[in-house]
Amino acid sequence: MLRFLLVVILIAVAVYFTVRVIQRRGVAPAPRRPKPPPRVMGPDDDPDFLRDLDRKRKHPEDPEPS
Repeated sequence: MLRFLLVVILIAVAVYFTVRVIQRRGVAPAPRRPKPPPRVMGPDDDPDFLRDLDRKRKHPEDPEPS
């Protein structure tokens, strides 16, 4: 009985130290969170669109810029 208890304690100690070594080495780092997708900008938020719209309203006879 004493020999069985000694074997169980030795296995537990070996498992404990193995886990501690793996944790300290950082074998399995935590997964990184994915970067959120860029925010979609609607035409009413786009400064270039608004500037061009204002220009078209003030000067409707001007040709379209390339």
